[in-house]
Amino acid sequence: MHCSRWNRKHQLVKLLFEEQRNPQLPLKFCHGNADIKDVKPAPALEKTTGPDSLALPGQRFVARQPIFDRVQKVFGYELLFRNGVEDYFNADPELACRSTLDSSLLFGIETICDHRRAFVNCTCEVLFKDLLTLLPPDQTVAEILETVEPEDRVIAACKRLKAAGYMIALDDFAPNDPRVPLCEFADIIKVDVRATRPEERAGMMRRFASPKCKMLAEKLETPHEFFQARNMGFVYFQGYFFCRPEMVVGREVPSNRLHYIRLLEMVCRPEIDMRQLEKMLKQEASICYRLLRYLNSPLFGFSLEIKSVRHAMAVLGEREMRRWIRLVVTVSAAEQKCSELVLMGLARGRFCELLSTRLKLTSDLFLMGLLSIMDAILEVAMDVLLQQLPVERETKAALLGQESSLRPLYRLMLAQESGEWAQSSELAKQLQLTDEEVASTWWQAMQWAQEATSGV
Repeated sequence: MHCSRWNRKHQLVKLLFEEQRNPQLPLKFCHGNADIKDVKPAPALEKTTGPDSLALPGQRFVARQPIFDRVQKVFGYELLFRNGVEDYFNADPELACRSTLDSSLLFGIETICDHRRAFVNCTCEVLFKDLLTLLPPDQTVAEILETVEPEDRVIAACKRLKAAGYMIALDDFAPNDPRVPLCEFADIIKVDVRATRPEERAGMMRRFASPKCKMLAEKLETPHEFFQARNMGFVYFQGYFFCRPEMVVGREVPSNRLHYIRLLEMVCRPEIDMRQLEKMLKQEASICYRLLRYLNSPLFGFSLEIKSVRHAMAVLGEREMRRWIRLVVTVSAAEQKCSELVLMGLARGRFCELLSTRLKLTSDLFLMGLLSIMDAILEVAMDVLLQQLPVERETKAALLGQESSLRPLYRLMLAQESGEWAQSSELAKQLQLTDEEVASTWWQAMQWAQEATSGV
């Protein structure tokens, strides 16, 4: 093709919109509901709506589910999109896939996936028309759905993708799967642990796992299931397991985590003893370093250089000091943890905080979002953690899954994060919010979290 990459991209974008009028198959979404009792939410971040916000005509809604490697580092994200308010489960997979591609171009795949690989669902038509080539091959994985039959045109499309440098994954692979002829092109085979027995998974591991083809276990919900799959030889992992703390024996908080909890406790008080806070901060060299580095980052844009903790406290003021401490304590406490936990916590906190003004709520909702993930970061049961902190009753009840005026917002946060669009829309109506407001706020929160963590 002799036209420029820019023109080619926009021609294909136009093709995407034209083809939306000709749906053929049912839409595939991630069916694992966010378990409101078990999935622990995290805090949201601050950002203002601007011309580049998600609230645009033809609103897109985006969620992503992380995919981890064997040491629980994020390898990539499966992208979950909903194109407009009415599409939910009525739209076909062609519409879902085209919306994914279009939204990836609109928002930037680097922002959506934080420079990791994007797993994009592919139907037959998406494969036949080479629509995935809109996205960069070094960041994109073509995830071929279970509804795709291995006919000659599909095989030819896989050959073209491989030749162009794209990775290929087979979604929801099962024993006696008809897509076996596509395995020679597969870089990753995804196996649903909820839909297969251990002996079936072991059999597929023996048959298909190789240095060329890695196996991915999906729908993992507990650390035990993660370790079991890893011991079986799976290389990649997907599910809610990473944000649930393992069972802690006994009721005491481990001493090496107590310092973080004490700092959180101090900034949760109605009034802060600044001298005592400064003294505690100076006892933890790594936190002091992160605090100063964070304040010297472009996120704040200070013209003067921050030279000491006391100087920082004077410059920031009490409100920003509270936010500052929470952010750095979260990052420091999670140093040996998956970075996704930190991003999740900050995005949740910012999301709740941004909506607090809209909902006329006076509670510290950034704290609610942040604490929703701190039990996993600190490996402390939520009820034990909350015993250490002066958290108001409504926030505490929401975090413990009890009746609370903040519970609908808490649940909305979880639903939006996991791409449970029907539940998100229902909860938004309860709170008198539009789907567009919720989606735009979540997008701003994700951007804020990425910017904030880049400074620490």
